[in-house]
Amino acid sequence: MPVNSLNDHGGLGSLISLLDPHDPLVFVRRGNGIAGIGEVARLEFTGPQRITDAAAVWRQLLAGATTTDPLGLPGTGLVAFGSFAFSEHSAATSVLIIPSVVIGRHGGTEWITHISAEAIDATASAAATSTELPIPVPFGQNFSVKFAPGEMTPTAFEAAVDAALAHITAGDVSKVVLARDLIGALPSGADLRLVLDTLATGYPDCFTFAVNGFIGSSPETLVKVDRGAVSARVLAGSVGRGSDAGADDAAAATLATSTKDLDEHGYALRSVLGALSPHSANLATSELPFTLKLPNLWHLASDVEGTLTDGSSSLDLVAALHPTAAVAGSPTPAALAVIHELEPFDRGRYAGPVGWVGSNGDGEWAVALRCAHVSSTGRITAYAGSGIVTGSVAAQELAETKMKFRPIVEAFSASPSSAQRANAQAG
Repeated sequence: MPVNSLNDHGGLGSLISLLDPHDPLVFVRRGNGIAGIGEVARLEFTGPQRITDAAAVWRQLLAGATTTDPLGLPGTGLVAFGSFAFSEHSAATSVLIIPSVVIGRHGGTEWITHISAEAIDATASAAATSTELPIPVPFGQNFSVKFAPGEMTPTAFEAAVDAALAHITAGDVSKVVLARDLIGALPSGADLRLVLDTLATGYPDCFTFAVNGFIGSSPETLVKVDRGAVSARVLAGSVGRGSDAGADDAAAATLATSTKDLDEHGYALRSVLGALSPHSANLATSELPFTLKLPNLWHLASDVEGTLTDGSSSLDLVAALHPTAAVAGSPTPAALAVIHELEPFDRGRYAGPVGWVGSNGDGEWAVALRCAHVSSTGRITAYAGSGIVTGSVAAQELAETKMKFRPIVEAFSASPSSAQRANAQAG
């Protein structure tokens, strides 16, 4: 699988414009990342060992692959995009997808990787491949999706929050994360790149992703592995942005001193440190979380950094980390049982790991938040959740989910994206 630099060929422009309009494959942040075209192989997994099985299969595949990668940057060489179900009981299939072409950007370098089936076959070497650049496809017409409550209605969600608080009072759990759903219908022939473009433009500091019909823009890094360095970003605790500068500063200050939100954040941070500590002897994080500003809300955030000491791949660490207390609760097994009791739907791949793994085991994975699943029939299911701890109030938790729905709901709305505006200007 040859990797060719594009710096001398005029560059790629928008990665999103190169994607399949109806089945995009991408993982980008701040204009950097990778996008896939075509499909050489699809590896599918289910059940309790879905992520560890994927890690094992990936190692076996790498052992037989032939790779030519003169760049050695994150995302060059053999790459698979992945998306995993939240629950071991989920009916949703977890996938690793190896595209036939990977196009990427890291800093000032752009590249294209061609992957052949022969190159990932242990009995063959890399086949000759074309070095033609992918051609951007004009974006489709604007469309609008109207969302309605799904299986977890607002009233049912508030009742579930109260039931979760009863579990907390009884000592069953310290924290539990509850989600609710919205449903909509995608118009026939709709260009999903418009949704991705809106998300990437509106939320540049988030990971905008699309894998196997699962689309979103997540602010939370599950784990990143880059040449022996490991890092993660923990988000838990949030509040809406203020209506003006003064109110916005006050909202951030209130969040930073909120006992309820600090407790919620502490559970999430401890779960990440506990999962990563067997793999790194020198993990470091700040003593107190910082406030992270997004277009629609503030989050409490903590960064974790360290050096791998056991040779784990990014998929190995995904298996160790998922699910964190940020998306499940604490203690995790008890919280999962409460989620199973109180949520009337299968989360599918919502709150599961989404990202990519490379030819040396490195990779970057986010927690699939601010997202929606688009089925083969055009049914859209969007998800948002909230962490319930002592001091939570059902109406406030419902309001938090409404804030978290905003990015994905607006992305499917009629607001023109930057790509559409560019199309109009070009015409």
